[in-house]
Amino acid sequence: MADTTQLTALESFLQARPAIKYIPPSSHEYPSARKIWNSSRRDNPLAIVQPQSPSDVASLIRFARSQSLPFTLRSGGHNLEGRSIVDGALLIDLRALNAVTVAPDRKSAIVQGGVLQGELASRLWAEGLATPTGTIPSVGYVGWAIYGGYGPFSSHWGLGADQILGATVINPDGEIIAADEALLQGIRGAGGLFGVIIDLTIKVYPLTTLLAGAIIYDSADIAKTFIDFNAAYRSLLDSDPLPPELSVQQIAFNSPSAGRLLTATFVWSSHDIATGHAWAAKIAALAPALANTVAETTIPSLLASIDAVVPSSAYGAPSTHSIRSITPAVAETIGQHLATMPSDPGTMLSIHQLRGSSASTQDHANVFAAREPHYMFEILGYAVEETLSAQAIEWAVQMARGIERADPGNVLPTAYMSLCSTAAAASSDEVLRRVYGDKAGVVRDLKRGFDPGNVFSLTVPSL
Repeated sequence: MADTTQLTALESFLQARPAIKYIPPSSHEYPSARKIWNSSRRDNPLAIVQPQSPSDVASLIRFARSQSLPFTLRSGGHNLEGRSIVDGALLIDLRALNAVTVAPDRKSAIVQGGVLQGELASRLWAEGLATPTGTIPSVGYVGWAIYGGYGPFSSHWGLGADQILGATVINPDGEIIAADEALLQGIRGAGGLFGVIIDLTIKVYPLTTLLAGAIIYDSADIAKTFIDFNAAYRSLLDSDPLPPELSVQQIAFNSPSAGRLLTATFVWSSHDIATGHAWAAKIAALAPALANTVAETTIPSLLASIDAVVPSSAYGAPSTHSIRSITPAVAETIGQHLATMPSDPGTMLSIHQLRGSSASTQDHANVFAAREPHYMFEILGYAVEETLSAQAIEWAVQMARGIERADPGNVLPTAYMSLCSTAAAASSDEVLRRVYGDKAGVVRDLKRGFDPGNVFSLTVPSL
């Protein structure tokens, strides 16, 4: 009955706002509109609305508050726990807000809240520009950036959060405001807690050449290959530190034709292509290589090539750790788990290395805690086949536990929010401590000050 009453009130409200697209559960569009990447999430929103302008979003927030109607926000729908949909909550889909506006001085751009990473990369590349993004083009850019934002350009220019110069936000009163410096500090690391981010002003950089591709290693014995690669990589870092323009992301995944494979995604974001090729040869020589696809390319093409090996949806859950070094003990533990990695294409391991520009606070206050150099593990316990998801989840959990047991003093005290499972947490304070460490109090105080009534209650993390 409550749903019927709430839908009636919503429909009455929307009659005066025909620009806002309305998709009720009875619509044939509802199943596709509610679809998110994590298919394990069964929740069904009360309804789905697709505002066409910032003022549309503001009016929806005012309406939801007046009705005590819970709501969630989404753009790409890639939250790995699937929390952009909640049973009985109104889903506000921001995808129509997808403008990218480059400043006249070509040093910054305004990116609206519904822009996907692939869209942003394509639009900037057409202008001879770039900015840090992740590697999956269908991920929403703002959600990626505000929680930290690891990716192939992090060592060169910093994390996604480090690019944020300004933000336009809808506050709990449904007002469109410019974020002040205090709020910007929270947005850089915990942005979803405070309001609807209509747009971000971010740094952009000139870039017209890119050398990138996958180096695929002989993975017949993937455990040995992983151990040998990381031993050689440690030696390389000790003798010849990587330049900031270079990113090496290790990925273990299931190829439909070759089975389990260990690869290194090589990205060189500099005009000095000759030096980039020399580095590609060094990385390829760290273990016996089957193929080397490193070549001059574009950022949009790079993202498309990575997207081709990632399922469009899957069932399961992630695990994660951040560690200071892939020591021999850690490498052996990971290698053992790679040897038993479930064969579903949704099950993967991806390793990001935080170094260079990312391993500092940059020029702006932020609440992203993990700033010492480290490796962040995406242990993706997912499966395209739902019946295999429990096996994938257990594999991911056991790998994470194994890493911690192998070298507990090597594990950072904080975990990456976008991969941190919150389901088992005893309290929101526990989640805040695990993600934000000694900055947890700053996050909590900002939330209390900006949203004391917890209008934005269905946030990440939930408080």
